[in-house]
Amino acid sequence: MPVLPGAEPYRHEGGEIGVLLCHGFTGSPQSLRPWAEYLAERGLTVSLPLLPGHGTRWQDMQLTGWQDWYAEVDRELRELTARCTTVFVFGLSMGGALTLRLAARHGDAIRGIVLVNPLNRLHGLRPALLPVLRHLVPATPGIASDIAKPGVLEVGYDKVPLHAAYSLRRFTGLVDGELPQVTQPLLLLHSRVDHVVDPVDSARILSRVSSTDVTEVVLEQSHHVATLDHDAEQIFDRSYAFIGRLASQEQTEGSSTGG
Repeated sequence: MPVLPGAEPYRHEGGEIGVLLCHGFTGSPQSLRPWAEYLAERGLTVSLPLLPGHGTRWQDMQLTGWQDWYAEVDRELRELTARCTTVFVFGLSMGGALTLRLAARHGDAIRGIVLVNPLNRLHGLRPALLPVLRHLVPATPGIASDIAKPGVLEVGYDKVPLHAAYSLRRFTGLVDGELPQVTQPLLLLHSRVDHVVDPVDSARILSRVSSTDVTEVVLEQSHHVATLDHDAEQIFDRSYAFIGRLASQEQTEGSSTGG
């Protein structure tokens, strides 16, 4: 199937600092493209892959699961670490859950992580019914474009495929159990009003990770897809400053070790 216009993956060859960006469930790289381009313009090497089953039609996603989505970002991370001296991982929504698992499993290979409205679990009654419901109903209404800024749309599916949602539910449970293994510096930005991911997810993540260098930012003017919303520039600026601070720390530590 052809990729939806705007949903194409994005890559930029820059310097020795690399950033992997992970998009959300039923979304596409379009939701993070301005962020990726902002980082590329400042000389960083950037990878923003299209997750399997995304960016075409929702039926394609029924044939994929969390193992496919995670394998894609894991492969991209390994490629980045092979050509960059310092690597960061950023994620939105489910991309935040993918980021956390990468951090838990790759340890010191990741210098720091940035999460925007990260997903920790599926809430409400319907997720509990997914094991049965997914065999009766193929999809439910979509979750794309939860954006406060007028006239801005997210390139994503208008339906949530339930086989994939069931896999996502299993994945969130797995990641939650791995949160204590996350030790990297963490910048977490979450919207005060989010109609897709409950803000309690961010609180849960912050309470369970083992990171000691943690910054929490509340986004006052945006909804779920904050990277396309009113607070986008704040996200971009803060994440770049986060990279700068940690990269300079690394250089200082390297110099003192070498001396």
